[in-house]
Amino acid sequence: MTAQPERSSEGEGPEREPRQGRRRERRQVLLRLDPAVHDALAKWAADELRSTNAQIDYLLRRALTEAGRMPKDARPHPRRGRPPRAED
Repeated sequence: MTAQPERSSEGEGPEREPRQGRRRERRQVLLRLDPAVHDALAKWAADELRSTNAQIDYLLRRALTEAGRMPKDARPHPRRGRPPRAED
């Protein structure tokens, strides 16, 4: 069985850059984890007021940065939560 490249809903392969003016969408990944590892990640995420998914994204970005492998064109992690209070 050979691995097939992922295809986006627009028919682009993973190696292609999106056309200019088109917003890049976040990729979905199926991740299989040991239940104990998942539970530890979920607890850590809750302690830092993040979702488990956001915690995994945060940890991967931190590891890429520390290894000097963070892509220059990577967008910053989206800011979540309540918007800042408007000053009246």
